Amino acid sequence: MEGKKNLCAMISTELHAKIMAEKEQLELNTLAEYVERIFTEHFEGGQISMKAERTLAVQIPAELFERLKEYLAARNLKQKQFLIQLIENALDGETKAE
Repeated sequence: MEGKKNLCAMISTELHAKIMAEKEQLELNTLAEYVERIFTEHFEGGQISMKAERTLAVQIPAELFERLKEYLAARNLKQKQFLIQLIENALDGETKAE
């Protein structure tokens, strides 16, 4: 295993929230994986690219969010997987209806 070093930095709470949302959207388990991915992309000329994906963020009522989490857990689904499937189904249905 290669050596590892700790990296720590103070950032604004707003930036932290954006980072954590994107980390979840990318389905990365730890913040370390997210930071390593960003630095690898920067220093190794884009071998790992997050640019092919875009972040979709919406605010929903807390009650609806809790219902969604329960639904996903009961079906062993990831939030990203579920939302992509919903969007693709809606867009496919729209295309077929035209």
